[in-house]
Amino acid sequence: MNRTKTNPRHFGPNWYAAVMGTGIVANAGAILPFDITGLKTFSLVVWIGAALLLVGLVIATIAHWLSSPQSAHAYGHDPQMAHFYGAPPMAFLTVGSGALLAASNMLGMRVAVDLDWVLWMIGTLSGLVTVTVIPFRLFTRIEVRHDAAFGGWLMPIVPPMVSAATGALLIPHIASQSGRATLLYACYAFFGMSLIAALIIISMIWSRLAHFGSSNGGRVPTLWIVLGPLGQSITAAGLLGAQAHLAVPPVLASAMSVFAVLYGVPVWGFAMLWAALALALTIRTARDKLPFSLTWWSFTFPIGVTVTGTIRLALQTGLPAFRWASAIGYACLLAAWILVAVRTIGATKRGSLLAAPVAGASTPVAQKLAH
Repeated sequence: MNRTKTNPRHFGPNWYAAVMGTGIVANAGAILPFDITGLKTFSLVVWIGAALLLVGLVIATIAHWLSSPQSAHAYGHDPQMAHFYGAPPMAFLTVGSGALLAASNMLGMRVAVDLDWVLWMIGTLSGLVTVTVIPFRLFTRIEVRHDAAFGGWLMPIVPPMVSAATGALLIPHIASQSGRATLLYACYAFFGMSLIAALIIISMIWSRLAHFGSSNGGRVPTLWIVLGPLGQSITAAGLLGAQAHLAVPPVLASAMSVFAVLYGVPVWGFAMLWAALALALTIRTARDKLPFSLTWWSFTFPIGVTVTGTIRLALQTGLPAFRWASAIGYACLLAAWILVAVRTIGATKRGSLLAAPVAGASTPVAQKLAH
């Protein structure tokens, strides 16, 4: 079997999308509103896999920066790869919340909470860096073409929304009422920080699709990233509304709970519209050629957080329709995760995911998307 020559200098932050995609399978499975034999055990095993993968990638990242600092630094200025620095914070946050949702019985609640706090702080602080620094570089240092807007632009924007959703899980574990209130309002601030920026970028992506089409096959999977801020915002609103009674007066808590439904259902409707459009564009592209790359992990985490958002709506409204929609969504998530994981393992064994850019590739963008 021919193997592509690999080079550690081409290890990018987009690898952390595999942790996100694997971790959300565990988290969504742990809260799925169905009593399915073996699902809890499956979720635990998948979470362990995500946690081990995160540790491995952190070690690989440190080695990358030590062995090839110029290459690692260059990714921060690349018009495509720079945005994927939003993936590491979300990987930490996903594994941290999974410690509570999927692994608390194995770890013990005290250890699970402590681990979640550590990973939440790492993910939140690094996410606040990416949500500020990467857009600043986009505005000042990165050359942007008229058709440049793509789903990857959302990657550094979404981490605060993930912090909002996962932070809500920690509110019951704070002793003081003032501490719970502080975290609650901080999470709502993260919610707004991410949501408004995401809506701007989603509008730009829609405009790019209308004016320039889907551009090239490598960018089509990133259209699914749009589901990330949509689904995660539904999840965050639902979780914050459910925990508000622990932190604020009853009148405010009731309003926050109502907001979760009044916000969640309309946004869920738009998420379904976008999912249909993304699916149609993906199928259309796949008929010609849809080359495998790490952008295929965009099929996993965004679908997963849409599933968790649907689960929250099922709990808040009591409607069987949302329960069954969450089950269908989870089945789609599993299928996507298995497909992408298998392709990633195969490509990693061949060495193609760490290969140097192909000489003569049409553009730097095409070169980066190939990896």
